[in-house]
Amino acid sequence: MALEHQTVAVIGGSSGVGLETVRRLAAAGARVFAAGRDRDKLRQATSSLGGSVSAHAFDACDRGALDAFFETTGPIDHLVLTLSGGEGAGEFAQLDLSSLRRGFEAKFWPQLEAAQAGLKVLRKGGSITFVTAISARNALPGTSGLAAINGALEAMVGSLARELGPSRVNAVSPGLVDTPWWNRMPAAAKDELFRQQVELLPVGRVGQPQDVAHAIEFLIGNGYTTGTVIECDGGLRLV
Repeated sequence: MALEHQTVAVIGGSSGVGLETVRRLAAAGARVFAAGRDRDKLRQATSSLGGSVSAHAFDACDRGALDAFFETTGPIDHLVLTLSGGEGAGEFAQLDLSSLRRGFEAKFWPQLEAAQAGLKVLRKGGSITFVTAISARNALPGTSGLAAINGALEAMVGSLARELGPSRVNAVSPGLVDTPWWNRMPAAAKDELFRQQVELLPVGRVGQPQDVAHAIEFLIGNGYTTGTVIECDGGLRLV
């Protein structure tokens, strides 16, 4: 499926995987609506991408703002949801459940709200792509909360694919990817984590946003794939 003359909305498109997806789809000829919370950050990130990309700043936790956004876009062919948060990790015995609740509020609910709001303008036969995380299935101690958030999204993919067909519903489940999400860690700790992962991962490197954006583009473009979660994790689930 050629992306020329296709319209795509990327919610969470101001940095990391979302921004790389905006770049990749625009380069493939799509018209892209890039949405993010921080107006200045979003404009700076998309300013060099040309007229096929339009930036829209709003809080995706606000259903009214989402509805207003999709009134602006008009009909779309594809919807990509890369919204995420930074809370919910930790050993279960000491896990702050209010932090986990905030993690759901930052990722699970906004992705669902955006998907539901976007259905009003998604063309029949289009696609929705969620971005989850490999924590949903790699059984790593200290990530049960993250597994709950991402696993809840992934558990809906198959049912939604059947319910919303012929529109397609899929997800990409990334592993360790070098994005600004990790900048919350002290630099030395991040460098050590990445070094360890390079040694452990079967592919011998940490992921890049381009890797995940490539998987997203595949799911958008392949009209015969639905109800699928692509594990784009460098083999992290295997170690």
